[in-house]
Amino acid sequence: MTNQNVDRNEIAKFEALASRWWDPSSEFKPLHDINPLRLNYIDERVSLAGKRALDVGCGGGLLSEGMAQRGAHVTGIDMGEAPLAVARLHGMESGVNVDYRQITVEELAQDSEHAGQYDVVTCLEMLEHVPDPASVIKACAAMLKPGGHLFVSTINRNPKSFLFAIVGAEYVLRLLPKGTHEWKKFIRPSEMSDHLRHAGLDVRELTGMTYNPITKVYRLGRDVDVNYLMHARDIREA
Repeated sequence: MTNQNVDRNEIAKFEALASRWWDPSSEFKPLHDINPLRLNYIDERVSLAGKRALDVGCGGGLLSEGMAQRGAHVTGIDMGEAPLAVARLHGMESGVNVDYRQITVEELAQDSEHAGQYDVVTCLEMLEHVPDPASVIKACAAMLKPGGHLFVSTINRNPKSFLFAIVGAEYVLRLLPKGTHEWKKFIRPSEMSDHLRHAGLDVRELTGMTYNPITKVYRLGRDVDVNYLMHARDIREA
């Protein structure tokens, strides 16, 4: 399909690292560290057991498997072939059943068997890697059942986020490979809220995620200067 909302250079970054996705001491250590926080955040607001969930930009499957282990029926989508291969293999080894597909959410939204069929849609640590985040959010909203829940996370765009998320995380602490993020692609919470509202969603909650380099612990709280999660809900009645 032409005009895909995909940055091939971004896909290539994660393709090159895919074999190390499930190594908690690898470049993906930050994802392993924050996964319990974001999984609990979602489960506490939705109760995943028995829900149909779509994980957009699932990568190697950390969140997808976590939601499946909580009892959700999960579809994970990504445009990286290598991360999806890793996700499928790890799912087989761990006995967790997730339906992984190499497709964009915009393309999936055109499929009548999937559009409007999900109780929960997640799009975490992904929107800062695509050319048009608003297009992704609009398609995510189209996947929801009436009253369904969308969870997104990304990085704020301000001087502090440049200092912490790029200089600190990539060059000083080396939590992430150099070049993982581009500051200009970061998204302010006000911009995210506009995208969500224009997609017909009601913003329910904004929560920050912070990292303490001394204790090496991530926490959820009110500080949204760098990383944040946002919970929105379809305004149609379930």
